[in-house]
Amino acid sequence: MSRKSLNKTITAVLLSGSLFFMGTGAVSAEEVVDLTLDNSVQMALENNRTIKQSYYDTDAARWALKEAKGQKGLTISWQGSAASLNGSYYNQLNRDESYGNVLEAAIPLYTGGQLENNIKANEIGVDISDLNLENTKQQIKFDTTEGYYNILQARNLVGVNEETVSQLQEHLNVVSARYAAGTVAKSDVLRSQTELADAQQNLVNAENNYDLSMSSLNNIIGLPIQTKLNIKDELRYTKYDLNFDECVDTAMANRPDGVAAIKAVEQAQAMVDAAKAGNLPQVEAYTSYTIDGNDAFKDDAAEQAQVGIRANWNIFDNNVTKAQVRQAEAALYKAQEQAQYIREGIQLEVHQAYLSLLAAEKNIKTTSVAVNQATEDYQIAQVRYSAGVGTNIDVMDASVALTTARTNYVQALYDYNVSKAQLDKAMGMPVDLDVQAVAAKTY
Repeated sequence: MSRKSLNKTITAVLLSGSLFFMGTGAVSAEEVVDLTLDNSVQMALENNRTIKQSYYDTDAARWALKEAKGQKGLTISWQGSAASLNGSYYNQLNRDESYGNVLEAAIPLYTGGQLENNIKANEIGVDISDLNLENTKQQIKFDTTEGYYNILQARNLVGVNEETVSQLQEHLNVVSARYAAGTVAKSDVLRSQTELADAQQNLVNAENNYDLSMSSLNNIIGLPIQTKLNIKDELRYTKYDLNFDECVDTAMANRPDGVAAIKAVEQAQAMVDAAKAGNLPQVEAYTSYTIDGNDAFKDDAAEQAQVGIRANWNIFDNNVTKAQVRQAEAALYKAQEQAQYIREGIQLEVHQAYLSLLAAEKNIKTTSVAVNQATEDYQIAQVRYSAGVGTNIDVMDASVALTTARTNYVQALYDYNVSKAQLDKAMGMPVDLDVQAVAAKTY
């Protein structure tokens, strides 16, 4: 990415964020914003502050590369001095003041590979910053997706608890009528009232969790946290047809943090080579113009012009260069270990997400059956109680079992969809950057 295009990208991000907040800053708690998963992710990518910070990291990396390249070019310097002179030598010359000005231009000819390797390290640094930005975007995409599904789960659980309250209210009406007719004991009424109160409390908690989940997603995508959201999607099961080996291969090729770790090893090697340049001579071409005299810039000042080549070679530096090389080598070995650690962690992350997906898929099937069975059991318990051959405890137990089955089914759907999103993140499914193209770059 060129410097000009990067500036345009950062400017576009900041402007989009500014315009977004201008448009949404007036959103009140009473207004409702319609959201799908796709536009939630897009809003997060445009407005999330962590992503904006990563853009500045890429900007800094490009300026660091510009600095490294600039060190190979021409430098022009001026040095001025003014001094009061004293002593027999200067008294004989009748000089009590000295003024000097030196204008010099220089360009390095040979640095033992120091400048070249510094440039290489910073070029790799640009790649690493781009990969880190992509990794941040992928993480924010997952966070948004998870937050979106949190709302769907919370909304469904509100529905489950509303159904439970409705069922228990209807049952309490039946129990109260039978108590008034003298066919059941008061304990049935009290137990039914207690169960209804517990269900109402659970409903309040579910509604609170629903509101909190909306606030969390608002924070991720850049909306005021009290904004009410109308989520357009539903929790559903969609088959995910990838085997484990394919998932691992995709992750190894596409994970930006994995590629960044390999690039960090290359960068560390370049720094080792740059440190070794301290054992070699430094050669530069230069030209200078010097003015020296009793008065600054007077006609009687002495002038001197030079054009030449000069070399500097630290024959012995008390092992300073050796220590610098050893430090760079230690950083290289650390980077190698870190790269291997990250690659192993990627495989583990894929494995965990894949197994979670399979487990959730199985749970969807079993909990779906459980819901049907619990629904039938509750209906039977109601009929038996109304006919006077069943007990109130049978109805209460069946109600709890039905609520549990419905809750477990919602949880299984949520786990499946979040695990699917986690597997996509673990595989490094791209957002904006072609990670494999960056991985193929050589310097």
